[in-house]
This record gives sequence, structure tokens and C-alpha cells, in this order.
Amino acid sequence: MHHHQRNAPIQQASREIVFTAFEKKNEDNILFVRKNSYLSFMKGKNKEYALPEPTRSELEILQVLWQFGPSTVREVNKALNEQKREVQYTSTLKLMQIMAEKGLLTRDESQMKHIYSVAEEESKTKGFLLERFVNSMYNGSASSLMMQLLGNKKTSKTEIEAIKNLIKKLDQ
Repeated sequence: MHHHQRNAPIQQASREIVFTAFEKKNEDNILFVRKNSYLSFMKGKNKEYALPEPTRSELEILQVLWQFGPSTVREVNKALNEQKREVQYTSTLKLMQIMAEKGLLTRDESQMKHIYSVAEEESKTKGFLLERFVNSMYNGSASSLMMQLLGNKKTSKTEIEAIKNLIKKLDQ
């Protein structure tokens, strides 16, 4: 028996294990592909969210654009410095250019000052990120997340009423 023939059953078993692991991973309906950042294709409530997951710094920029709408790099940089932390203009420019390349932002170059806009609506991006967070941190259980949230901080009567009203709407 040749050396490579002895290994054949082991290689076959390895292939089966890898294939089984891949099938198991597919059951979660989440597939990760490497390209600049992880591209996530989610099925379910969010239809397909095919944009890269934003980094923390990119999220700060998205929040500014969600708040103020289409803006120049200078306007975004000014808002970041006022709201978040001291950020250099060149850092904001570079990051927004990268975000445009990744498809997170669109850039209108028709005027001298380029105007950047968010490529995906706020609710869709936040819904995708929240679903990923609940899946990874709370095993997909929204109720576990709610218990943790309500147990960790003082929730006002107004907030509790708003939550009750939301639950009533969901029950209908």
C-alpha cells in the first residue's frame, strides 16, 4: 500500500467533517466573505444587506450624515470635532474616501466640493447591526437583550410606557 493510499480514508473523513461544518454554519443564514471588511449577506427581516459592516469610526461618520444629511468632508469633520472627539480633517477625508470605495457612502462630484451621502437607509443599517449583535451576544433572543437593558439602568416611567405601547402594537 502506497503512502498516499493510506491517507485516503483520513482525507475523505476530513472532507466530510469540513463539509458538515460548512452545512452547519449555513444553517445560521449568515455567510462572511472577506473584502476590505466582512461583507454580510443576511436573509430574513433585512432582506439582503450586502454592504460591509462599518467600523466604529465609520459609524461615527454615518451618524453625522444621518443627522445632517448629505454633507462635505469639512462639515462632517466639524460635527465630529463638536460631538465626538478631536479628529484631523485629513483623517476624515481619507476615511470617507474609503467608505465611498466600500459602498457605504456615495459621492457627488458634480460640484467643486464633493458631497457625501449615506448609501443605505439608517433603519436598514441599524437593523442589520442590531440583529448581528443580538445573534452574537444574546443567542438571537431579543427578550434576553430587553431583560438586560431594563435590568441594567433606571428606566423612566415614560420609557416603560413607550415599551408597553410597542408591545401592544406587536400583539395586534
